Amino acid sequence: MADSFKIVVVAALQREISPLVRDWRLVLHECEGRHFRFFEQDSTVVVCGGIGSEAARRAAQVAVALYQPQLLLSAGFAGALDQQVKVGQVFQPRTVIDASDGSRTEIASGEGTLVSFPSLASPAQKTSLAAAYGAQAVDMEAAAIARAARTHGIAFAALKAISDEARFEMPDLSPFVTQDGQLRTAALVASAVVRPWMWRALFQLGKNSAKASRALCDELQRYLQKAGRSAVPELQAAGGLN
Repeated sequence: MADSFKIVVVAALQREISPLVRDWRLVLHECEGRHFRFFEQDSTVVVCGGIGSEAARRAAQVAVALYQPQLLLSAGFAGALDQQVKVGQVFQPRTVIDASDGSRTEIASGEGTLVSFPSLASPAQKTSLAAAYGAQAVDMEAAAIARAARTHGIAFAALKAISDEARFEMPDLSPFVTQDGQLRTAALVASAVVRPWMWRALFQLGKNSAKASRALCDELQRYLQKAGRSAVPELQAAGGLN
């Protein structure tokens, strides 16, 4: 039965999950002066909450209040901590660790460890995180969504696509992220026009992001199709990292 359970997928930016939700119904909600975009299809809802833990927490809280889901799924991009992990690989972790306080969330299915870090991690920081936590990938949002799920007593899972490899030097995007966690793309492009040393990294990031988005959405589609045939929303997605 399609409405026997509900899954809320929390992503950071729409570009991460755009291929999946292209034909879904768009619903706009306002909460405490903030606007949220929800995409609905059957028993699944996707919300794009913004970059960072606070944006993810807000989006998860609003989604739980509106939809009363049985599962919160953190989906989006992650950076590789292992040099063997490549762009486009999809990862469903068994453990999520919050680097800000060391708290851990154990998940019923999946493999490997994802660590949530407060900012975009540099190659040196990735090396440190890998050593400290034995993790294979790093993101910014999953731990906050896991905490929201735990607070409301509902299931949690994460599904991440690798968008930057362990040695990739991310450009500094922080000046272009709003307080709501949205990326000011036009401002970023305008800044890059007069900073040619940024072009190569931004071009590579765009190429990587497109590949990661396709891989993530293909895996999400399989995950949700499997969920539609299951009475229990604790599912093993393919493509775990070893």
